[in-house]
Amino acid sequence: MQIKSIIYSACLLATSALYTSCNRDLLDVRPTDKFEQSVLLSDSLVFEAYVRNRYIGARLQDKEGDGTDPGFGRGFEYSLWSSITDESIYNNDDNTWLIQKGLLAPENLGMAATIWPRSYRSIRECNFALNGLPQLTISEPHRQWLKGELQFIRAFRYHDLIRNYGGVVLMGDKVLELSDNLQNDSLFTRATLKESLDYTIAQLDQAAALLPENNSTAWPMGRATKGAALALKARLALYAASPLYNAGTWADAATAAAAVISLNKYSIYQGGYDKMFLSADNNPEIIFARLYTRNANHVHLEIANGPNSYGGWGGNLPLQNLVDDYAMANGRPITDGTSGYDANNPYVGRDPRFYYTVLYNGASYRGSTIETFTPGGKDSKDGPDNWNTSKTGYYLRKFMNDAYPLQNPWGNAGFQPWIYMRYAEVLLNYAEAANEAYGPDVVPTGATMSARAALNAVRARTGVNMPALAAGIGQAQLRDAVRYERRVELAFEEFRFYDVRRWMIADVTENRPANGITINRTGSTFTYTTKVALDGRRFEPKHYWLPIPRAEILASSNKLQQNKDY
Repeated sequence: MQIKSIIYSACLLATSALYTSCNRDLLDVRPTDKFEQSVLLSDSLVFEAYVRNRYIGARLQDKEGDGTDPGFGRGFEYSLWSSITDESIYNNDDNTWLIQKGLLAPENLGMAATIWPRSYRSIRECNFALNGLPQLTISEPHRQWLKGELQFIRAFRYHDLIRNYGGVVLMGDKVLELSDNLQNDSLFTRATLKESLDYTIAQLDQAAALLPENNSTAWPMGRATKGAALALKARLALYAASPLYNAGTWADAATAAAAVISLNKYSIYQGGYDKMFLSADNNPEIIFARLYTRNANHVHLEIANGPNSYGGWGGNLPLQNLVDDYAMANGRPITDGTSGYDANNPYVGRDPRFYYTVLYNGASYRGSTIETFTPGGKDSKDGPDNWNTSKTGYYLRKFMNDAYPLQNPWGNAGFQPWIYMRYAEVLLNYAEAANEAYGPDVVPTGATMSARAALNAVRARTGVNMPALAAGIGQAQLRDAVRYERRVELAFEEFRFYDVRRWMIADVTENRPANGITINRTGSTFTYTTKVALDGRRFEPKHYWLPIPRAEILASSNKLQQNKDY
């Protein structure tokens, strides 16, 4: 889609419950499934439905939002965002391999092509509602609440633009039409990265002041709250302080995360790391999530990612790169000669989160055992439906609900929430920022814990119980520990892609081969050999940011500045 049709078209809002009267044909036939603008701006119930629908976006690419429209980020799709990182590869490509292989181009962004157009489309929709809000007949407290929601949604879209492209075009509250002067250079001028961050963080401050701490609606975690606004601010402040951005301070990032902690509203879920992702009920860790119902189910994860012998399609396949990074349960990396790691029995004694995240040879699953060995393993190429065999020797476990049918799941699965923000992320954001600003054991003024204490709170989750990091460790050691925790705690949740970039280590992590494992069985003995699961993995310095789609550049008459080296 071109930028004119996304940001400036008067007919843009047709994806919501809004109908505008531009360019009607001579018969003046009115659709029965849309509303006039006048109805939207005069009926508070219709307007509120319009605001709620801004939490989702238009489907702009094949396989997006399968079964329902996409929300923020990639979320639950066939190919997850993890499959353009060193977490996984997608078994059947699905527009991911070109990104893994460093072939990104403005003409072809693969699965990443929709971020710019959908974000600006949503920003314009929010601006339309914000401009119409003053004329709506509702109570003032309710008006302020809706304003806070719209500012939050708009800020979330800007956050998605910033973390993918850097400095962006800031639209303010403008609602531009095709009749406006689209040759105005300011409409295509990208703000600096700092200006973009400062604007978005200020919007979140305003939203937090207007939003309630507790949502009394039927889907309390699915609509913005004060905590959601502050948590998104904390994420952006952390990004701003990171080496790639260099547009903020670690102290500010620590303060922003501490503000969420100080709400005393959220806590680490103690019902099991694996169960945390299956339901939003009674989950104090979820700050903001996409909730699904039987009328709006998403990708049926179990069949989409399940092993081939179970009838699954083996979608997002964990890489050996990730598996090797899981420490032993004693907290030591497998490269430490004193860790107890046995290369001939590699899946024993690992960080418990490994078992909740990855299906490996020998893992118990749905009343049976995963067999990725050859010859004869039922989940290897020797098994049934071998076109779905894992290229890495692993299958995805995280997010899967064994209570849902794997075969013929249609309409009876796909109801897990997609968690946009949870308390563990906030604690890890705080631990990283506080450590960089003050060191491991200082409790900053106004905060309630040190960086090390925040990290230990995540590691101490019931069912995980990783050893606490001892007092006296240095700043560099805690930095490494934070990066480890983000690697394993937040695996497959759309963080790794941005973390390795903001830390400016992607030139290392994303240039390593996409490895898997070959397991050969001879009698009762298994031999493990690392293999390359996807050839040609490559990362160049320009890939720290995505290219803006060529269509958007052309629509601006080349006034919109492309990212460097594209």
